[in-house]
Amino acid sequence: MKNIAAALVFFTRLPFWRLKAFNVPAEYYKQVVNYWPVAGWLTAGVMAGVLWCTAQVLPLSIAVILAILSRVLITGALHEDGLADFFDGFGGGNTKERTLAIMKDSHIGTYGVISLIFYFLLQYSLLSQFSLEMTCLVILAADPLCKLTASLITLFLPYARNEETSKAKVVYNKMSVKTGLIAVIFGLLPLILLLDLRFWPAIIFPIFAFTGLILLMKKKIQGYTGDCCGALFLMCELSFYLGVVMIMTIKSGL
Repeated sequence: MKNIAAALVFFTRLPFWRLKAFNVPAEYYKQVVNYWPVAGWLTAGVMAGVLWCTAQVLPLSIAVILAILSRVLITGALHEDGLADFFDGFGGGNTKERTLAIMKDSHIGTYGVISLIFYFLLQYSLLSQFSLEMTCLVILAADPLCKLTASLITLFLPYARNEETSKAKVVYNKMSVKTGLIAVIFGLLPLILLLDLRFWPAIIFPIFAFTGLILLMKKKIQGYTGDCCGALFLMCELSFYLGVVMIMTIKSGL
């Protein structure tokens, strides 16, 4: 439970820290990536809830924007900040040291701005392709699933910084069998329970996105950082949305 508490505190800006049960020792924050899909249940639930409620009184297009905004607010744009830093670093860095230095810089550059513009355009456009009910189900399934996918990074790459130079002042632990089982359960259960079987092949798209980005990280910085985790999650999520849209388009054309 302390690991779950640490994940909720780390990945959201909700005032969990005010509750005594969520005041956990610093060592538990080394496990937060492994419990990331658990936090996905909360962020996906809030996003889907906002979408459903606002769509009752507003056009679906506006409700989708408000739903996207709700997750940005409750996470403090943590993942979006990682996405921008990732593109700035990997776009402007020629060496490992330069790439890491750019990613740690608090200023956003051209690559970061462009990445955020296209990310939000794609996210909005893809989510707007579904009905209200389907959009809610896709969100509830995609968030935990893609956080599970992104959390597997600890199995493939080492952390590229040390604890002192890390932005979060923590180096994440490698996923164990126990934490892996918990992550898989929380990551896959919404997909299995909520989405029709015909949409399950969309999982292939996050796998491809994960593989490509892992290879890029290995080549550029021989490891990963917290920013890489955020970028990896968002790219996997976008690819899952894309996969579901493609499946719907193909099925409707048959």
